[in-house]
Amino acid sequence: MARVVVDVMLKPEILDPQGQAIARKLPQLGFEGVPAVRQGKRFELELDGPADEAALERARKIAETLLANPVIETFEVRAL
Repeated sequence: MARVVVDVMLKPEILDPQGQAIARKLPQLGFEGVPAVRQGKRFELELDGPADEAALERARKIAETLLANPVIETFEVRAL
């Protein structure tokens, strides 16, 4: 069984209000030196078969079709 991770993030040019809110709150909680935060999503997929290039390509197709909005998000696929 292949385990594949898909990390989805907003494109750099897209405003990230959740990340900004976290970055503003960190100093209030005593965490200094964190000027920026970007928030994203992580998906772990279990696929039949080995964790080979074919499995990664299947995961890429799933990400393009369902997990990420290619207009505002990017994604990375890797074997776990």
